[in-house]
Amino acid sequence: MPSNAILHEATQLYNVSDRLDSLAEEHPLVSEALITISGSVRNTATLLEVLVATKMGPLAGLDPANA
Repeated sequence: MPSNAILHEATQLYNVSDRLDSLAEEHPLVSEALITISGSVRNTATLLEVLVATKMGPLAGLDPANA
């Protein structure tokens, strides 16, 4: 299902954001920039989830309370 593929990419983006946050802790000289980029990536992942929820409808078998 196309929505699952999009949600998978959103999950991948959340993982990238987490890794950028970790790198920010290890590299103080560029930490501010990495945190900013991490936030942008996380926001993009959230927007993908909103896109799926609003344009593609709820996924079968997905409990909205646990999403």
